[in-house]
Amino acid sequence: MSFIRYRGIIFGISGALVLGSIIALAIPPALKAGIDFSGGTAITVEFDREVEASGVEAALNTIGHDDAVVQATSDNSFFIRVSELRPAVRNANGEIVEPGGLEDVEAVLSSLGSFETPRSDSVSGVIGAENIRNAIIAVIVASAAILLYITWAFRHVPKPIRYGTAAIIALVHDVLIVLGVFSLLGKTIDLEVNAMFITGVLTTIGYSVNDTIVVFDRIRENVARYSGATLNEIANLSIRETIGRSLNTSITLLVVVVALMLFASTSIRPLLFVLATGVIVGTYSSIFIATMTLVAWENGEIGRFMGRIPLIGARWRPIT
Repeated sequence: MSFIRYRGIIFGISGALVLGSIIALAIPPALKAGIDFSGGTAITVEFDREVEASGVEAALNTIGHDDAVVQATSDNSFFIRVSELRPAVRNANGEIVEPGGLEDVEAVLSSLGSFETPRSDSVSGVIGAENIRNAIIAVIVASAAILLYITWAFRHVPKPIRYGTAAIIALVHDVLIVLGVFSLLGKTIDLEVNAMFITGVLTTIGYSVNDTIVVFDRIRENVARYSGATLNEIANLSIRETIGRSLNTSITLLVVVVALMLFASTSIRPLLFVLATGVIVGTYSSIFIATMTLVAWENGEIGRFMGRIPLIGARWRPIT
């Protein structure tokens, strides 16, 4: 089967997915930020009797937390997120002389019944903004390192920078679709992005590039083995030789991720959703998008496409 001949259809599908992701991100809120990025306080509360989420929300409204997020995690157990709370004022002995925001929340919740707070985390807005900056820097640095490494690793094949650039294009493709999926999940099921989400994105990048290198490495071997063949023929042969390995690895990992989704705690849900989406999209892009981009570049199709874009076409100069 010739996969290369269907690259126009594959690019069309990917273009539609990327465009849909960009549209989803353009509709506010782009992503539903968790406490790690927006700042605030997250509290886990476990009541000793039956309590409704609506009752918890009503109680918090009485002390000005109209924007509180209340999610039932199990019977009479809730995950509560509120805006950043003021700290309590303590004396020299560490005793509270003026209750803070957390004490106010606990006081109003006590009207609903006895409860325990096994976990409480606070993140300031300043730290949240710093987390966003660090996450963006991490993705940029990882992408630059990948480009340099792949270009160096494939330095013995013609035009090695194309291999690194194609891998980065596939990487950006994957990240945009993952962000688009999370944007939709945030709008539909209130799934928040947190530090675990960034971990998942970086893991997805690594997984996608790993699969891409497997295909590119086979292309490099086949270039030396079939010196008279065209890149189209070599790329198609390389895809056929590696697709089974890529699918088997991805399906195995996906089974583990789905099992964790069913039995793991809700605290790692963002990580698992990223991994599930990233495994699917990353496998697809490493087999098709990265390789198809390499072939389209070699055939001059990228240059012709860029030449048709207004304002860009007149200045476009393909990289050789």
